[in-house]
Amino acid sequence: MHRRAYHRGALTLKQIILGTAGHIDHGKTRLIKALTGINTDRLKEEQKRGITIELGFASVNLPSGQTLGIVDVPGHEKFVKNMVAGATGIDMVAMVIAADEGVMPQTREHMEICSLLGISHGLVALTKTDLADPEWLELVTEDIKDFTQGTFLENAPIIPVSAVNKDGFDHLLSALDDLCETVDPRSSGGLFRLPVDRVFTMKGFGTVVTGTLSSGRVSVGDPVMLYPSGIKSKVRGIQTHNHSVETAEAGMRTAINFQGLEKSSVQRGDVLSWPGALINTYMLDIWVNYLPGNKRPLKNRSLIKLHVGASEVMGNLILPDRDELLPGESAVGQFRLNSPIALVKDDKFVIRSYSPARTIGGGHVINPVPAKHKRFKADVIDGLKSLSEKTPEEIVEYHVRMSLYKGVSFDELKVMTNLTEKPLLKVLAALMSANVLALVDREKRIYTHRDTLENLERQITDYLGKYHEDFPLKPGLPTEEMKSRFPIGGTKLVNMALNRLTKSRVIVTEEDLARLSDHEIFLGGDQEIIRESLLDAYITSGLTPPYFKDLCGRMEVDHSVAGDVLKLLIDEDLIVKVKEDLYFHTESLNRFKDELIEALIAKEEITTPEIKEIAGVSRKYLIPLIEYLDSKNITIRVGDSRRLRSQTRPT
Repeated sequence: MHRRAYHRGALTLKQIILGTAGHIDHGKTRLIKALTGINTDRLKEEQKRGITIELGFASVNLPSGQTLGIVDVPGHEKFVKNMVAGATGIDMVAMVIAADEGVMPQTREHMEICSLLGISHGLVALTKTDLADPEWLELVTEDIKDFTQGTFLENAPIIPVSAVNKDGFDHLLSALDDLCETVDPRSSGGLFRLPVDRVFTMKGFGTVVTGTLSSGRVSVGDPVMLYPSGIKSKVRGIQTHNHSVETAEAGMRTAINFQGLEKSSVQRGDVLSWPGALINTYMLDIWVNYLPGNKRPLKNRSLIKLHVGASEVMGNLILPDRDELLPGESAVGQFRLNSPIALVKDDKFVIRSYSPARTIGGGHVINPVPAKHKRFKADVIDGLKSLSEKTPEEIVEYHVRMSLYKGVSFDELKVMTNLTEKPLLKVLAALMSANVLALVDREKRIYTHRDTLENLERQITDYLGKYHEDFPLKPGLPTEEMKSRFPIGGTKLVNMALNRLTKSRVIVTEEDLARLSDHEIFLGGDQEIIRESLLDAYITSGLTPPYFKDLCGRMEVDHSVAGDVLKLLIDEDLIVKVKEDLYFHTESLNRFKDELIEALIAKEEITTPEIKEIAGVSRKYLIPLIEYLDSKNITIRVGDSRRLRSQTRPT
């Protein structure tokens, strides 16, 4: 559902969320109730204790007609994690400061959190003015101006209000209307994501989750998935501002109920998105800002609380280029988390110390699915530092290059770049057209970098060169063995490299063998002697050759070396292998074959004893010879006799 807001005569459609911020008991909840009529402290414990514990939600129609969603956050320091969950996704903030107390510790911490989350629009609501005289109000106002100096609220209006008598409310509503003018509307395109900040069960509806839709849109009937659990469901119904709608868009406070989803399956901090759209990770590359007000350095591997979206995750902060981060410094880093999380590039976060718990910094995600980095590697550090300034093409190229043989999938690149499908496809097409990237796996849509392919090609040619040196008599290396030598990146990457090398005529692949195109077989002096000796032995022995192992022993030569020479004689068609370890000279074997064919043409069928007379050899050689001719489809066994196969008969 779109809410219409008329500003300066122009029709605009904006989904805007206002968040409160400020110290405990400064009147945030009471101010919202006076504005909207809604008590956002819905829990019995909140009403009993008089403090906000959980997030509260309301909405108000401004004078212009703009509907403003409101998120009320806790002010107590014990519930800062809930405050961060509420602050994520808001467009502007009302910093609530009580006139009778002025700026307090949580006022400062909430200001830091809002700044770290990139909030840039807001105003100051100076509440409880009925408890302060004019002179005191003037002092508090000056104090607030000093406090906001150098922050995003430096020039923001400071509006005195009283929830008791509603003094200043017209001014506040008008200021909120003006503030809405400055907020850019969110794009409903892109990846649908809803960080879950509340989950409950409603009778007749089932499980319901709420959150501020951070990007994209969702409609009734859409398939969805919870991250990091991976649980899938379908949207049964959607509400915004207590009205049922068919579609919710970025910027809306949204309640969604599901088909067949148990409440116990959903936790605050989960993210709702499309199936397969996000990727769970235990590591994040980040840009971190360490607040100037910190009293001590932040050391490498410090245990921290990461607040992002509506989630809180424990982990260690790794500093790749230093041993500690000084107050006021910024640097690249890597979070190594205790539990999985699913984010995209540029997501903003807040970090808090483990003990005592307080806000110490924040930043944004550089890469949501990184590899584990070694520290003090200049290329990694320089690359991470430059990611925030690179173009989409440069970001894609960087990630694919850094992935080396593993490659990067299209789904990974979507979250690494925070680009939607069409823009990312355009970037990839341009890089492939420029021969910078190659699509290695079409089914899984995995890309590799030109540098990686060229490096693999060099390794393959170097390996083949060494292989030819070690085995000069072998015509080439079996391609399957080649693939087993280079398993990194998988068979498809090796196949691509082999195809490229073949196409450029650097290598030759034939009969499942790969060799360098300039490889030629040369026999050394000793090998030439072995060749002549082997050939002479097989020529002389005719149809009664010695077994090869016996021949090697008689010649006193190494079996492996003689085997390479024998393989060369086979390739030259001078020797024929009839069975394991039994070889014949080709001319001797052909003479026997021709005599047998001539006899079978004359008689059509010949018995084994008759074949023995033709060959003039014992059964030791006869049976292997006959079985060899059978295997070559020259003869066929019929009982105890042999006949010519039909295709062998002359026409």
